[in-house]
Amino acid sequence: MTKTAERHVNSLAADLLDWFAREGRDLPWRRTRDPYRIWVAETMLVQTQVATVIPYYGRFIARFPDVASLAGASLDEVLKVWEGLGYYARARNLHRAAREVLERCGGQVPSDAAALRALPGVGEYVAGALLSIAFGRDEPALDGNARRVLSRLFRIRGAAGSAALREKV
Repeated sequence: MTKTAERHVNSLAADLLDWFAREGRDLPWRRTRDPYRIWVAETMLVQTQVATVIPYYGRFIARFPDVASLAGASLDEVLKVWEGLGYYARARNLHRAAREVLERCGGQVPSDAAALRALPGVGEYVAGALLSIAFGRDEPALDGNARRVLSRLFRIRGAAGSAALREKV
């Protein structure tokens, strides 16, 4: 990256952080660094609006406050609490992944990108969000919209969902 490009990137990052400090919404999952709670929130937020997720998140965390309680629940119980949020594969994957985390990691959400991505339902975005938010790592959490904006800002050519564009951004 050229020095000019680096200055632009740093300026953009500073502007975004300033904006967030002023305008960022107070959301329940932003009040914690608990990897489990952030994982639940990020999973719920996949293709679902924030306003819709807030009450479901509260109920889900009240019923399943940690990995062990989620892993120990029946799938029917999990689906009942998830009911109405839609995309039920997310709930099934989260439940299955919680059981794996309990069995393989002693109930501790992995802090390793490869281990996270190996869990059912954890893709690139959720893994990046967990690593950056919960574990303070410099990992990107870019959804399709963010990739599209960045590709336009930095004039990166490529089809919106292509692997080539994902790699460049």
